[in-house]
Amino acid sequence: MAPVMQQYTSVELATDSTNMRIMGLDIGDKTIGVAVSDAMLLTAQARPTIRRSNLHSDLALLQKIVVEDEVHEIVVGQPLHMDGRPSPQSRKVEQFARKLQESTHLPVVFCDERLTSFAAEQHLEEMGLNWRQRRQQVDKMAAMIILQTYLDERQP
Repeated sequence: MAPVMQQYTSVELATDSTNMRIMGLDIGDKTIGVAVSDAMLLTAQARPTIRRSNLHSDLALLQKIVVEDEVHEIVVGQPLHMDGRPSPQSRKVEQFARKLQESTHLPVVFCDERLTSFAAEQHLEEMGLNWRQRRQQVDKMAAMIILQTYLDERQP
């Protein structure tokens, strides 16, 4: 059976949000920024950034979060070029997302993540963090922005 993956465009997904949480991911080559929604699907909350080691370990850590936080859907930031074309990184992210969907058996959808890392960096700078502090926080902040964007567009 083919993975249940689709390109996220707008509020097209199920709205039966009884006791479910959504996990948002900012997937990079070295780290994975993670955020999880509250049970009411209103706010995105950061989780510790995952330092990538290998596919098996990365998937195991994400599976642990899925179980602990009762996640029922995963939103992955899709890194596109500014003109909307797929980038080499977006193909890597799609491959990882496919493996994640196979591992968790959860729906995985994509959300355009253009400029989320920039927005995260700007926000952290406005908070007065120095460059080292920003570097440690930017991935989970980007995941929060990806997830919050998705949650906001789901609202009626």
